[in-house]
Amino acid sequence: MHLLLTSDTHLPSRAQALPDRLLAAVDRADVVIHAGDWIDAATLDLLQARSKRLIAVYGNNDGAELRTRLPEVAYAELNGLRFGVVHETGPSRGRERRCAARFPDLDVLVFGHSHIPWDTTAEGGLRLLNPGSPTDRRRQPHCTYMTAEVTAGVLGEVEVHRLPRR
Repeated sequence: MHLLLTSDTHLPSRAQALPDRLLAAVDRADVVIHAGDWIDAATLDLLQARSKRLIAVYGNNDGAELRTRLPEVAYAELNGLRFGVVHETGPSRGRERRCAARFPDLDVLVFGHSHIPWDTTAEGGLRLLNPGSPTDRRRQPHCTYMTAEVTAGVLGEVEVHRLPRR
């Protein structure tokens, strides 16, 4: 199962459109995970239309329409792994410990908010992934998203994809 992970698209405030490379990756993915901060419902509509399956949450910058359509936390079992998706996890210091305590039944937690790619494993085995942002690099050298493979309950290589500067 091929996964695409993204977050913090912030359209149209940070960009006018999603990058073509991201959209091509959406088309190839079996599951698209978006960890919030969409800003506009049109981006949600676009990803729902193009994705085979979309798992998504709202973020702190998302208004009433998106909060009505999306949960704060989403859960899914994907090919034998238990995934959770949330926008905010708090400060980076102590993140693994906090998330492992908050989500003890998960194998993988996808989160957003910081725009900083993140891949760590908490004590006890919870994998934490933040794909960064495909449209707003903030203090990062590149805008990013992630892909991963899940096979028979095992999360394979997680790849951070760097997008060219606009």
